[in-house]
Amino acid sequence: MKACVILNPTSGRGRAARLRSRIERALHASSLDFTLLQSERPLHAVELALQAVRDGFETVISAGGDGTLNEILNGLMQARAEGLPNPALGVIGIGTGNDFAASLDLPRKIEDAVSAIKGNLRRKIDIGLLKGCDFPQGRYFANCVGIGFDAAGGVLAERITWTRGLLAYLIAALQNIFIYYKAPTLKIQLDSETIHMPSLLVSIMNGTRIGGGFHTAPDAKPDDGLFDLCIAEEVSRPRMLTLLPHFLKGTQATQPEIAMKRSRQVTLTATKGGMPVQVDGELLADNCRELSVEILPAQLEVIGVGNA
Repeated sequence: MKACVILNPTSGRGRAARLRSRIERALHASSLDFTLLQSERPLHAVELALQAVRDGFETVISAGGDGTLNEILNGLMQARAEGLPNPALGVIGIGTGNDFAASLDLPRKIEDAVSAIKGNLRRKIDIGLLKGCDFPQGRYFANCVGIGFDAAGGVLAERITWTRGLLAYLIAALQNIFIYYKAPTLKIQLDSETIHMPSLLVSIMNGTRIGGGFHTAPDAKPDDGLFDLCIAEEVSRPRMLTLLPHFLKGTQATQPEIAMKRSRQVTLTATKGGMPVQVDGELLADNCRELSVEILPAQLEVIGVGNA
């Protein structure tokens, strides 16, 4: 297996840079034939992944967080558009949230992740394609698109530098309750119905969780050809506080203000206000008026995870 490892040194609040030598030791110990490259700027991993495919690498490994993985995915899809082969994607999750890796139950420890990649078990999963928000050409994603509360909260989480993971996102969510409480009015068109209401949050999920541990779509499956949606209507700030524990446990579907839906395609139009939008944990737009999302079944082969 000829593998290209793309490391984002800024992932995990800069922790990824400190882990480089440990990652290289694990890769050498596994006897993997690898080349390690380091991204240097936003969207650089897109370019590195595209070039890795052009150079004939059979596997591209993301060493970073969900944002790094998203860039690599977009590079792989650009390569596919050029008619190039489709490498498998490996994941060493060392970012802040690592929600994609958790959704696929990939190993958390670096050495275990490398061992799983070496084991060469593979699983084909769906990916999503978003168009709109000044991305008419589209942006691919692996885990989620978030509109509203969670997108705004992600911006706050990035400013919290003294901790990472779920705690950072939880603190940001609590802060966000006092900032983002007036929901835009959205027209949400699904395969078989249309919803039109003030919507505090719309999570379009391929994976099961966001924000390092908020189980927004606990029943989602990344290979069923469907998005799982979590839609929250506008609620008071005190009610937001009481809803947070349900999102941590994945029980929000029991609450009357929450609707869980499934759909292959989703179109959202802001009829009042604008939409903050995040893709795989990275803010894409802060005032989007219209976007569409579609699922692309079985487009990505992930290495290091079984088929069960």
